[in-house]
Amino acid sequence: MESLIQTNIGQIIRKYLVPAENFIYGFADLRGLLNPEFNDFSYGISIGKKLDDRILDSVENGPTREYYEHYREMNLALEKITDDICLDLKKNRINCVNVSPTVVLTSEEFKPYLKDLRYKFSHKMVATRAGLGWIGKTDLFVSKAFGPRLRLASILLSESIPFQNMPIDKSRCGTCEVCVVKCPAGAANGKLWDICTDRDLFFDAQKCRAQCGKFGMDLFQKETRICGICVSVCPLGHNKS
Repeated sequence: MESLIQTNIGQIIRKYLVPAENFIYGFADLRGLLNPEFNDFSYGISIGKKLDDRILDSVENGPTREYYEHYREMNLALEKITDDICLDLKKNRINCVNVSPTVVLTSEEFKPYLKDLRYKFSHKMVATRAGLGWIGKTDLFVSKAFGPRLRLASILLSESIPFQNMPIDKSRCGTCEVCVVKCPAGAANGKLWDICTDRDLFFDAQKCRAQCGKFGMDLFQKETRICGICVSVCPLGHNKS
């Protein structure tokens, strides 16, 4: 029988994930895995919102303005959803904090991030610990439900939840190398991810960032970074209709 906390949390989350077929969520045990800033929180909820297939299909050879706007809209929608869920959880005396799908950094905050392009919090890590998917060859999060065609957000919980999912510890991409071949930056070498394999051993984030900056300048004539090609070409989650 479900515990009261499980019933309450599940009901609260599902209330905001509408329509349900466009979302996935799962629960993760994050003890010992988070930055010291989050020491009060040891468990997490990972939430994924599906991207629009029609828009993604147009990105096969490069980003579009429509994809850029869609990406921003999805981030704002997820931020609103996680804000609302957190407020509801707190009303039910469940201590939590939401982490936005993207982070706006000041110039000072951005300096240490530029060294290795690693932020203090990883939505992808929470999602793999929640058993929702794995990390692909171009460092994408690849979900079982939607492939890489989604955006992620996270909510951290301070108290133990008795229903964490089984984590996914290694890639399920196998021999597929579509994203590796199609990457315009040549940022991936085809090596498979697992929890013991550092990102830099299979993916060059600086090459990816530079190419995204070039696309952003070509598209908007300003400093912004966008690509999406590997999201579009991945056969997992690809729209086949």
